[in-house]
Amino acid sequence: MLERFRPLFEAYQMDLITPAVTERLEEDALLAYAGQFDGALCGDDRFSARVLEACVPRLKVISKWGTGIDSIDREAAARLGIQVRNTPNAFTLPVADTVLGYILAFARQLPWMDRTLKAGGWEKRAARSLSECTLGVIGVGNIGKAVLRRARAFGMTLLGNDIVPIAPDFIAEYGVEMVPLRHLLERADFVSLNCDLNPTSYHLINAETLGWMKPTAVLINTARGPVVDEAALIAALQAGRIAGAALDVFEVEPLPLDSPLRRMENVLLAAHNANASPAAWERVHWNTLRNLFDGLGLPTEPLATWQARLRPPEV
Repeated sequence: MLERFRPLFEAYQMDLITPAVTERLEEDALLAYAGQFDGALCGDDRFSARVLEACVPRLKVISKWGTGIDSIDREAAARLGIQVRNTPNAFTLPVADTVLGYILAFARQLPWMDRTLKAGGWEKRAARSLSECTLGVIGVGNIGKAVLRRARAFGMTLLGNDIVPIAPDFIAEYGVEMVPLRHLLERADFVSLNCDLNPTSYHLINAETLGWMKPTAVLINTARGPVVDEAALIAALQAGRIAGAALDVFEVEPLPLDSPLRRMENVLLAAHNANASPAAWERVHWNTLRNLFDGLGLPTEPLATWQARLRPPEV
């Protein structure tokens, strides 16, 4: 059965196919294909209730590349009998590394010293040891825990906040103090957002909660853009109510060219790239295919054979 896919697999392996990249398909774009497919491989495409209703009875499974499924109306999918599958814990390690990279960049002032020296200057900038800083993690799931583990190794004081109880052995082992949101924001030098996007986290960071942060604090968002009210964040940064931000995700992606964030010296930006890891990507590619095949009732064993054949030789 998988022989029909052999030319496609081999073309990708030989870099003969370079797919055009669109950040996501919105509702209208998906509706144009409704009723024409039995299974879907998706990124952050907007599978709303309207789209799902138009896709049944043919659509059986949506296989999400990665972990977050906030772009899929799960209640509608369950009501319509459409399976929604993903890859839990897909990018925990690279995202946690990215958070620590941002913390180090701000604490040690590395990007700004580099810019000054390359521009011909010679400036000494105030910097901090991480052991002098407090980190607050909002969302102590797989990624939040990985961030806290890394921060503990640097000697940071650790605060956590979550809407679900966190295992006491993790809290004890890593010295995490679980606190209410306001307490975390009032005390943290760095605030890392690692929560899911859901009704309780939408615009969790807004004008009011930004007002609870210290004026010397830095906000880091590698979770989902709408967790932050972007207009409120821009206003807080412009007014100096917080010291800086590191943003990998945004309310609108790609980030509009006219966004003030693009012109702020105290903001570090990336194009939803915190998950960058070829090894992690490879695992997610194959797991996403397995989820699709399994959801369609197709045999998954041949995928392992193709995976072994296409694996690059070790150097």
